[in-house]
Amino acid sequence: MTAPRKFWTLRYIIINATYFAVYSGIHAYASVFLLEKGFSNTLIGITLALANILSVIFQPIVAGLIDKQGKLTNRNVSMASTALLLLGSVLLLVIKNGIVVIFIIFALIYMVQMVYQPVITAMYFEYEAAGCHIYYGLARGLGSAGFAVTSFFTGRAIGRFGVNILMILDIIFLVIALIVLYFFKKPAVNAPAPTENEVAHNNLIGFIKTYPGFMLFVAAAVCFFFAHNAINDYMIQIISPLGGTEAQMGIAVSCAALLELPTMALIDKIIKKISVRNLLLISGVAFLIKTLLMLIAPNMIVVYISQAMQMFAYAVFIPAGAYFVNQTMERLDQVKGQAYINVSITLGGVFSSLICGRLLDIKGPHFMLIVSFTVTTIGLVIAFLALKVVAISRKSAVK
Repeated sequence: MTAPRKFWTLRYIIINATYFAVYSGIHAYASVFLLEKGFSNTLIGITLALANILSVIFQPIVAGLIDKQGKLTNRNVSMASTALLLLGSVLLLVIKNGIVVIFIIFALIYMVQMVYQPVITAMYFEYEAAGCHIYYGLARGLGSAGFAVTSFFTGRAIGRFGVNILMILDIIFLVIALIVLYFFKKPAVNAPAPTENEVAHNNLIGFIKTYPGFMLFVAAAVCFFFAHNAINDYMIQIISPLGGTEAQMGIAVSCAALLELPTMALIDKIIKKISVRNLLLISGVAFLIKTLLMLIAPNMIVVYISQAMQMFAYAVFIPAGAYFVNQTMERLDQVKGQAYINVSITLGGVFSSLICGRLLDIKGPHFMLIVSFTVTTIGLVIAFLALKVVAISRKSAVK
């Protein structure tokens, strides 16, 4: 007999909320922390680029190990990752100087947290299959809310207590997460042994041949998140010509994050009425509209409207992408599928960081947004073709 639905959901909510609260400290305030430790902007860029590239490499590797159905389970990896993040946060708190050491530790915990993210999603599907009924959309939405609330209060806390408050808060959240994960044990069930037809495709070439439509969609997602990250990373440069301030930027970012909650909370009901493939196309269109509105915005009101498209873009893509993997992948490939979705988000950020900063210096924010809009349009065309390929492949499999 399993625990009541709300009990499983509550614990999964805490896992998500603490993860994204720590994400705020490590990711959203990375520049603030590293600048205080003596890093230059160039070195910060190198640190984050290296961490992202490492996460792109390690996400599929770790996912492949989990997919082998051995002792390396989603929960065990989650606990190990949380413990490593806790250790790294403690070290960054006690180390007062030493740029090389801080560079290594920060890059590693940044990378570990990115690798850990798709494992949380895969854990939901694993537990759901074992009868631990969880409201995934609600939990993921409250994770975003945790990020928004933490980001808001952290900014004020840094002004009062200094930058080390970031690591203190991270340590508190990570201890909570580790305790909850320790007791978040899946009930003992007899998982079906892999059949002769079930093969884990851990080789990238083999994975692409098996899931060509899915991997084509991953390329489309890279395009979506190129523009998404360009807007997020360079918001202040975009709104300054419109008379926007840092305070208005804070409002725009917080509103976008909070608007993710209602969509994600209702996604389980939405999926019953709209197919996952159609939802992914809707999210692609929303990414395009969001970028277009930011491009043509004459004032901050239109910027706020653009940010409100988050509830149809990112807020739809994240849960729909998770369900898309579960519907498209074989059982022994599903963790890798979640990892590749996360890899697409990471790569979009890497390309955006490398290209859009240079575009800003050369041509300014308007031209950067024109390029972002063009890339998103290409992504939407690729997504449409990719989902057609997936549909054809599934029909062939049924026959």
